[in-house]
Amino acid sequence: MENSTTIIYTQEGGIATITLNRPSVFNSFNHEMIKALQYHLDVAAQDASVRAVVLTASGKAFCAGQDLGEVLEETAIDFKKIVQENYNPLVLKIRNMEKPVIAAINGVAAGAGANLALACDIVVAKESANFIQAFSKIGLIPDCGGTYFLPRLIGFQKASALMMLADKVSASQAKEIGMIYDYFSDDEFDANVSKLAEKLASLPTKGLAYTKKLLNQSFQNSIEDQLTQESLFQDQAGNTADYKEGVDAFLEKRNPIFKGE
Repeated sequence: MENSTTIIYTQEGGIATITLNRPSVFNSFNHEMIKALQYHLDVAAQDASVRAVVLTASGKAFCAGQDLGEVLEETAIDFKKIVQENYNPLVLKIRNMEKPVIAAINGVAAGAGANLALACDIVVAKESANFIQAFSKIGLIPDCGGTYFLPRLIGFQKASALMMLADKVSASQAKEIGMIYDYFSDDEFDANVSKLAEKLASLPTKGLAYTKKLLNQSFQNSIEDQLTQESLFQDQAGNTADYKEGVDAFLEKRNPIFKGE
C-alpha cells in the first residue's frame, strides 16, 4: 500500500505527517486506507530520522469510522476478521511506536475514527471538531481500543454513557473531561499542531519512548511492578547521549540540543 492515494505521507525535519485522504467520504476507513495506514505507521516507526508523528486528515472530517458501503457489499460480513486484521494492528502500531504520536483532529471523529485518536499519545483538536461513539446507533460495540482507552481517560460512568447514548462531544467538552489534551481555534490549529510537533521532535526521543512504554505497562502492573519497571527504564535513560546532553546543558546554563540518541 506504499503508493495508495488514501494516505498522504510527508516528512519535514524530524516530523512525519500521516494524512487520511478520503475526504469525499469523511475519511471513512476502507480496506485500502487501513492497509496503507498500517504501512506508513511502520515506515515512521522504523525511520530513525522521524522523532514525532502527526496523524491528521484532509477535508472537513478527521474520520467517520468504518466505510459501511464497503462492508455491506460483502455477502457475509466477518466482523471478527475486520477488527482483528484491520483495527487492532493500527492501535498496537501506535502504542508500540517508540516515538510520540499526535492525533490532530481537524473535524468530526466518529466510531473507529474517534477511538483511533484516543490511542495516540497526545490528542488536539480544532475548536469546531467533535467526537462521537457512534457504534450503538447501528447495534455494534466500540472497537479500535475504545473500551480500553476511553474509561481510563474519562472514567467508567462517563465512558459508559457516551458509548451507549452516542452523544456528540465538542472539542471544548472533550478537553474539560480529559478526553483530549487541548483544542485550538480553527484558524490557529495548524500553527499550534506544528509548534507541538516541533517541540516533541526536539525532545530526548529515547526518554519519551521509555515513558510511553511505562504508561502502557501501568494499565496492568501492580504498584510494585511499576516501581521496578521505572528503575529499569531510568537506568536505560541515564545511559543515553541525550541524558548527558541534558545535564551538560543544565550545568552550562544553555538550551539542550537533543539528538534522540
